[in-house]
Amino acid sequence: MKKKNAYLVGIKGVAMTSLAVYLKEKGYEVTGSDVEDIFPTDKILQANKINIIKGFSEKNIDEKFDLAVVTGAHGGMTNIEAQKAKKLGIPTYMHGEFLGKLMEGKFGISIAGCHGKTTTSSLIAFLLQKGGFKQSYAIGTAEINGLGPAGHFGNGEIFVAEADEYMTCPSSDPTPRFMWQSPKILVLTNIEYDHPDAYANIEEVKDAYRHFIDKLESDVVIVACIDNENVTSVLTGTNKQVITYGFSPAADFSISHFYFNEGISFMQVMHKNINLGEYMLQISGKHNLANSLAGIIVAEHIGMSHENIRKALKLFTGCKRRFEKISQIGGVTLYDDYAHHPSEISATLYGAREWFKYRRIIAIFQPHTFSRTKALLADFARAFIQADLAMIVDIYPSAREQPDDTINSNMLVMEANKYKKNAYYLKNKKETLSFLDKNIKDGDLIITMGAGDIYLWHDDIKKLLRSKYTRL
Repeated sequence: MKKKNAYLVGIKGVAMTSLAVYLKEKGYEVTGSDVEDIFPTDKILQANKINIIKGFSEKNIDEKFDLAVVTGAHGGMTNIEAQKAKKLGIPTYMHGEFLGKLMEGKFGISIAGCHGKTTTSSLIAFLLQKGGFKQSYAIGTAEINGLGPAGHFGNGEIFVAEADEYMTCPSSDPTPRFMWQSPKILVLTNIEYDHPDAYANIEEVKDAYRHFIDKLESDVVIVACIDNENVTSVLTGTNKQVITYGFSPAADFSISHFYFNEGISFMQVMHKNINLGEYMLQISGKHNLANSLAGIIVAEHIGMSHENIRKALKLFTGCKRRFEKISQIGGVTLYDDYAHHPSEISATLYGAREWFKYRRIIAIFQPHTFSRTKALLADFARAFIQADLAMIVDIYPSAREQPDDTINSNMLVMEANKYKKNAYYLKNKKETLSFLDKNIKDGDLIITMGAGDIYLWHDDIKKLLRSKYTRL
């Protein structure tokens, strides 16, 4: 039997790499193309012996391929490779559409929301794996701690995926990506205004979620965080089954008490009037308590006992680029986080402060996209209050947008300093390292944040710390 061949356009993106590993495990020979830049997924693709072609060319595509999947970056369906695949009659899909196809005929678990999708999806996959379920998953991170690559083909009927409200293809198809999915369980973590290049305002975002919920089958179970008023709003009047969770005592599953020690979080969970006891976690922040509760509810609904869930939850330490500990050099600790929306930044910094009450927190933030920075400038300005120092570098532009000289990082610094005089504009890595060299102190906690290439600065930061620490 001839082995099937799949071609992935823009294979280095975290979601595309997860899909590449999934297809490889399913039995495909996988090839993909992307730019030459270094990505956190390079090692995963190499370890799985997935061929990566540098650059995009029509010559890369021929009749041997049975499938082509295209990322939203690099022109999406207008990319020359996507066009060539379609011309040859190769079944060609955007990533969001193909995720929906993978979910067809499966017991789909979709995790939607502006924030928390990746952590919640990763936790659900982790709990189910520990519970003995042979589920498949394709999640938008490079790796899940304790599981490995965030893509996996299993023999069971369960398929776990993130459900994103962003456009299927910025160049050719504005359909929200989650519209392709038809899950049996939908988790709604929160709804906020993001992606100003796709939505004019929060009402448009809420309408997209309403359309998604309306089109789902009547037997879907929606697990929703009612702490978020936008979630409550979109669920008003729905005839679908809804299980609510959150810190609100009105929720079906509620967090009644919680506290933090360094490196450990605890929460007491109530199911209506029944005390389910205390759960211990190794991920930080109040927001992740809520994300974990969503995972607990899903795992219980699938058939895991609370005792098994409790044991597995203790072992989960998160995933790549979600408050990920990078190194400890002397008394200085370096963490990294994907936070690129004001709410994510604020939640990450609050989580760090809850874990490390007496340490100085230094945030190094790289804004992602001109449009987001401009549209949410006032919210970004308030996001750094928990940082002792906020070092803000130049905006990392998206391939999807044109430069905009009406917004820049220095403007963000000036706005942030209206709330707390802790922000500094450092143009690039060189200026950032120089500032760190002058200002770092023993015991400091450094957090790099952003959806651009800020993670590539870690080696230079560690080199500086190794040199600096001998002088502290």
